[in-house]
Amino acid sequence: MRGIASPVGVLARTHAPVAKAGLNLPRDGKFLISSPRFWHVEARMSLNSRSNFSIGAFDLQGYLAQRTAAVDRALHSLLPPANAKPATIHKAMRYSIFAGGKRLRPALCLAAAEACGGDIEQAMPLACALECIHTYSLIHDDLPAMDNDDLRRGKPTNHKVFGEGIAILAGDGLLTEAFAIAARCEGWPRYPHREIIRELAEAAGSRQLIAGQVADLEGEGRKLSAAQLKYIHERKTSALLCCSVRLGGMSANASAAQLRALTQFGYHVGLAFQIIDDILDVTQTSEQLGKTAGKDTAAEKATYPSIVGLEKSRAIAARLTRRAFRALDFFKGRAAALGALAEYLLKRDK
Repeated sequence: MRGIASPVGVLARTHAPVAKAGLNLPRDGKFLISSPRFWHVEARMSLNSRSNFSIGAFDLQGYLAQRTAAVDRALHSLLPPANAKPATIHKAMRYSIFAGGKRLRPALCLAAAEACGGDIEQAMPLACALECIHTYSLIHDDLPAMDNDDLRRGKPTNHKVFGEGIAILAGDGLLTEAFAIAARCEGWPRYPHREIIRELAEAAGSRQLIAGQVADLEGEGRKLSAAQLKYIHERKTSALLCCSVRLGGMSANASAAQLRALTQFGYHVGLAFQIIDDILDVTQTSEQLGKTAGKDTAAEKATYPSIVGLEKSRAIAARLTRRAFRALDFFKGRAAALGALAEYLLKRDK
């Protein structure tokens, strides 16, 4: 059977049958959008999933500082210099990419590579490509025609500095450069070059990240169900986060079992991440967040707190994180960085 794009931004092509229980995953760890039973099965999963995973005394702050510095160095060398003609567009691209982002997607990619015994240098082009795609999506998301935001990462948004036209083109430039950067990877025995590029394209495409943005726009001012909101979060946020860990695993020539565990981890962490974002939007200030607080409420967007309340939202995010930890049991202590990142994402305050 040749499947189609999955709800977590991964290729869903497999000859394996769809599992009858658990996460309804095929044997290669890929979700099938064509299987409506997935949503019902996932909803019935145990609320008390237990994990043997332990983070221990992992120095996440040091780890993130090292990885952020390495990613920034790579981005500096891989992206066109600010003075390359036309300088305006390259300055705009660099303005947003180096505006102080947390580099979580690259960090997840590199940590996944390490969990599978890989080399972070092999994964680095993919980590940088992911950050370019993420930053492009933020530039476009902030535009007046989208979320109309003035603040991002504690600084004026791209269109406030360079104007709407250049901001649109800066996003376009980063999206395009992402594939030029990813193309530097030659592929691995289990994952040829074309699979790497297609994995990235699917996650950023019209059935995943863009689909989530479309549904988010069309949902403004409407009363959405929890299922409809989940559809948005799975695509707008979880798809690229899941893709991040999968690409990291692929760069390490991960086994099918390793990739399946990473997919489960990335999917659950991605959903938990967006729920926490929803919570922070109504509990923190703009100064704390580095972006405009309360904008979802102002735009009459559905959020988990608006549908199920703050406390239940926190409980759902914690439950999803426990499921992410459970997926890491497979790595038997080799995924401390991934576990620490998941815990950080759950407990963050911005």
